[in-house]
Amino acid sequence: MIPSLRLFITALVLSFFISSCSVQKSPITGSKRAYGYSWQQELQIGQEADQQIQQQYGVYDDKEVQQYVERIGQEVLEVSHMRREDADPQYRNTEFYFRVLNSPVVNAFALPGGYIYVTRGLLAHLENEAQLAVVLGHEIAHVAARHASQRALEQQLGQIALIGGAVAGEELLGVPGQSVLQLGGQAAQFLFLSYGRNDERESDELGVEYAAMKKYEAEDGAGFFSALERISNQSGHTIPTWQSSHPDPSERAKRIPELAEQWRQRGYEQNVENADEYMKVIDGIIYGVNPREGFTENGVFYHPDLKFLFDYPDKWEVVNQPTLVAAVSPEQDAISLMEIDANADSPQTSVMNYVSQDGFTVQSKQSTRQNGLNGYRAMATATTEDGTQYRFLVYAVTYDGNIYRFTNYSLADKFGIYQPNFEQTSYSFEELTDQDKLNRKPVRLQTKRMDRSQPLSSLTDNLPMDITSEDVAIINQIDDDATVEQGSWIKIPRQ
Repeated sequence: MIPSLRLFITALVLSFFISSCSVQKSPITGSKRAYGYSWQQELQIGQEADQQIQQQYGVYDDKEVQQYVERIGQEVLEVSHMRREDADPQYRNTEFYFRVLNSPVVNAFALPGGYIYVTRGLLAHLENEAQLAVVLGHEIAHVAARHASQRALEQQLGQIALIGGAVAGEELLGVPGQSVLQLGGQAAQFLFLSYGRNDERESDELGVEYAAMKKYEAEDGAGFFSALERISNQSGHTIPTWQSSHPDPSERAKRIPELAEQWRQRGYEQNVENADEYMKVIDGIIYGVNPREGFTENGVFYHPDLKFLFDYPDKWEVVNQPTLVAAVSPEQDAISLMEIDANADSPQTSVMNYVSQDGFTVQSKQSTRQNGLNGYRAMATATTEDGTQYRFLVYAVTYDGNIYRFTNYSLADKFGIYQPNFEQTSYSFEELTDQDKLNRKPVRLQTKRMDRSQPLSSLTDNLPMDITSEDVAIINQIDDDATVEQGSWIKIPRQ
């Protein structure tokens, strides 16, 4: 159920020209050091990027879950370096935001200026509030240590898209930057500024510190990192590519209890887990891909809520986001992007607005009718500032009150190879009438306290399609052959 670890990254282009470094006090040490941005710039970066993150990926639609994560985040923040008496007022007065993203990916990350995100996929893999506190403390630490600004200074970049490194180590949903560019007036550079291993280790240390100071069983955080290792092994990647800038999960699982013990020796009692409340809050949370928002099956993308479907080429990877659906070639040198154009009143307007950007040259354009739907298409070329030429097939169609636009493109010299794929994807768009697809429901976690001891295997009968007993063991942080003891909590995916 975990999507490919090699997911896509959507660019967030935040242009701050770095003419000189900014020397300010560190929230952690209190001493002055150089940063790539001033704190005010970091606040601005975070605010602008937060809006794009929410729009691009969606916030999970569950008020109770959102409020719970916000509450725990604010409680952990209270004991962080950002709220201590000796903290600089600009840090102490910075407001923090904690959001749950509507993504099945096991992920947590931070943006500069106080924006913390966890996914519903991550929440499904935690066992109690103590583990959540460690994760949130880790992300608060990234902001407090100003790790992103440190990396910006080191790399001396003029334009940087800042998406914080994740505690899980995975990049959040998006598009591969080395091969996909928005051109003309929508020019974007796909850069990912990741944290280094020392940054991650420092955030682990501070995350444990903050959790311990709130009396959480900080050593419980080790269970989450053990689950991460199992997820990576399950995917077939013994050394996942996303781990290149992160300490190995097994190393972190070993180190977390050691860090927790250090704080226990300093007199910080750690006895809060709050498994009961945590399990009650996540009971019913969506697990895995929500088919109501779109799913793939046998080479077809279906969207039950919007009642449409279209084909995509064999072996192309599909990324479904709230604002677009992307199909990317195996070589990552061609892409088809489908999105709703809310600014156009007709297919022709949608297509011509796109190919009328600076740098585009239109070769042909015409009205079409595919699958009983009125559409419009144009062929065009565009050249980037470095002289690279791309060729486009842009197609839009009107359906059920919306304008759907397919933007297909590749390097100009490869367009002939991919044109049949582009046409297959675009022209296959049509109404979805299959009741089986229209009625698909999401898988949700059912949490319950065991009234008697049972083998895990006896609890995993009739699992939803594509969910294995190993998946269930991983989300519960237990062995595949474990016995679930009376009085303990269990999470079972049900549909």
